[in-house]
Amino acid sequence: MPNLRQLFLAHVAQTSDFPLGLEIDQASGVYLYDVAGKAYLDLIAGIGVSSLGHRHPRVVQAAKDQLDRYLHTIVYGEFILAPQVQLATLLASQLPAPLDSVFFVNSGTEATEGAMKLAKRYTGRYEFVAARRAYHGSTQGAASLMWPKDFTQAFHPLLPGIRHIDFNCDHCLHQITEQTAAVILETVQAEWGIRKPRPEWLQAVRQRCTEVGALLILDEIQAGYGRTGTLWAFQQYGVVPDILLLAKGMGGGMPIGAFVAAREVMHHLASDPVLGHITTFGGHPVTAAAALATLNTLVEEDWIAQVPAKEKLFLELLHHPRILDVRSAGLWLAVELASFEEVQQVIQHGLREGLIADWFLFNDRSIRIAPPLIITETEIRQACAILLAGLDAL
Repeated sequence: MPNLRQLFLAHVAQTSDFPLGLEIDQASGVYLYDVAGKAYLDLIAGIGVSSLGHRHPRVVQAAKDQLDRYLHTIVYGEFILAPQVQLATLLASQLPAPLDSVFFVNSGTEATEGAMKLAKRYTGRYEFVAARRAYHGSTQGAASLMWPKDFTQAFHPLLPGIRHIDFNCDHCLHQITEQTAAVILETVQAEWGIRKPRPEWLQAVRQRCTEVGALLILDEIQAGYGRTGTLWAFQQYGVVPDILLLAKGMGGGMPIGAFVAAREVMHHLASDPVLGHITTFGGHPVTAAAALATLNTLVEEDWIAQVPAKEKLFLELLHHPRILDVRSAGLWLAVELASFEEVQQVIQHGLREGLIADWFLFNDRSIRIAPPLIITETEIRQACAILLAGLDAL
């Protein structure tokens, strides 16, 4: 009889020829546990998803309570569902004007797709400006925004009308024109290895969009929900987007995403044509309940307020001759080494010692660190000790 690992390899679609292959039995807080009972300190939180740790009690209880009421009904256009309405209302209360209308989807890439359709419908234009080395998802519209094309070339042709600019490039802004439907940027570039914008540059992008009538879409699929030390990363830069993209940390471990805009903008999806954008499962009552508990916890407790001190501790501890650079945006760090081979050796050392780390899509020379926000000082010291020992072994 095949074991679970063999069945995994035989029947679960693989995205690479070298999956990590950890067989997870349970998870709690900042730890994952394999079937042998070995604990792994999770430094990547499911790629930024489990911001409150694994199985946070408030999130689990909210999901269980909703399970006892109802599961799927119809999530769009017909029924009033309390978890969805309460979540949208709370989101609107935590966002600046005019961001008051929420369209729930299932993932970050779906949020990107919906926002692109909304921008085209609202402006009557089809061209987009995106940043090089940004990642907004893997479906065809979102993948069209990607450059370099290493991960997309095999699927061309994709959407036409995409222009690419360099992040933080002042002389690139002329590419935003009266033909541009929207500029879409990560507030902090994730997969290039944590690159923050200069505030004056992001403000200039905002001004240029306003001048030419283009929308500004900020992707906080990874940067949102307290990751950078404020609830929303854009709060640190003196700008407000026309459309905000959310996912990952939003559901406390449950699959949910959203794009948020002003109601008068969002309403363009409701007419000419009617049902301009629809989803079967977006805003599912159970995921919405979990997301509501997640946001309430972040708003009511002090996890986000603790982020700067925890970031500082990581920066103080991560010193080693092999480390070429450390870039950070809150509890989100890129530790740059000389090569992908060195990164892999440190990651494999971590796995042997009970630590999970990762690298970045467009920067495989940097180790990704994005732990749950609930990580303690003791756990940060433990994690850094393992990473430094891995560097010593190179």
